[in-house]
Amino acid sequence: MSSGDLEQRIAEVREAFLERAAAASTPSEIEEVRVAFLGRKGTISQLFPSLGALPADGRAAAGAALNALKAEAAEQLEACRQRLSDAASDGERRAVDITLPGVYHSVGHPHLLSIVQREIEEIFLGMGFDVAVGPEIETEYHNFEALNIPAGHPAREDWDTFYISDTLLLRPHTSPVQIRVMESTEPPVRIICPGRCFRRDAQDATHSPTFFQVELLWIDEQLSLANLRYVIDRFVEAFFGPGYETRLSGDFFPFTEPSVQLHMREPGEESWLEIGGAGMVDPAVLECVGYDPETVSGFAFGFGLERMAMLKYGIRDIRTFLANDLRFIRQFRPA
Repeated sequence: MSSGDLEQRIAEVREAFLERAAAASTPSEIEEVRVAFLGRKGTISQLFPSLGALPADGRAAAGAALNALKAEAAEQLEACRQRLSDAASDGERRAVDITLPGVYHSVGHPHLLSIVQREIEEIFLGMGFDVAVGPEIETEYHNFEALNIPAGHPAREDWDTFYISDTLLLRPHTSPVQIRVMESTEPPVRIICPGRCFRRDAQDATHSPTFFQVELLWIDEQLSLANLRYVIDRFVEAFFGPGYETRLSGDFFPFTEPSVQLHMREPGEESWLEIGGAGMVDPAVLECVGYDPETVSGFAFGFGLERMAMLKYGIRDIRTFLANDLRFIRQFRPA
């Protein structure tokens, strides 16, 4: 084959390729054109061996023409694929009727425990208390020693604590937050400490190995149980409503002296319900954080957040809070 014959053949193949490419209207047809012309046995590919039969002075020009045809064919096929893709996208866009109302996607709302916690925080913020938080993984010192519960004390067994190491544990109460605040703050101290706690309790309708607690601490001069009773009464009225009665009964906690249990009675009811523990901060705890028990005194009390929610909303089973059942959660959607 001469150089002139090869040039004519290149022109014929180019014309045939452009005609086939223009007629391809589906991805499979485009692939058929690619195989027919650029495949291993394709028309364009089969022209390259002809270069060996040309005179030496004509091979360069013919090779350049063949490479140009091959590149043009590949470019045209890609343009065909893009054309089909753009047409499909346009069809999808035209298939959406933008005049129709959109689909509503709910953004959710706070869990009941979050709602109750915020309400309690607002009540105590209104009384002048601050909200303090601390780590859920605590040291033995902040969780026990600083709260007048030394090593070997039988009260440690009562907590039935989750230990992570010899000195670290999952806190069974939020009292360590009080210690951390007192260590870094001079009196007076007025805080509440909401947060998650952990105890090795068997799960049932009234117990859970993970739960939320709120504790209160007020350290100042000349505080007494009368101040504690006043704060409790204010909280119960604000959270549950008017007409509720409260009372204190003696108890024992290592970190308070004297210690009391808090009870509440609904209007028109005869029985009392225990709602938490309280007492005057033990002088040993005050000394541990560097306070002078001859100058300042204080009181603390604590209760379970789930307990407050169950009493207020008539919930019978604490496991409901962790079940992630939307039928339960949606009952408490804020207005």
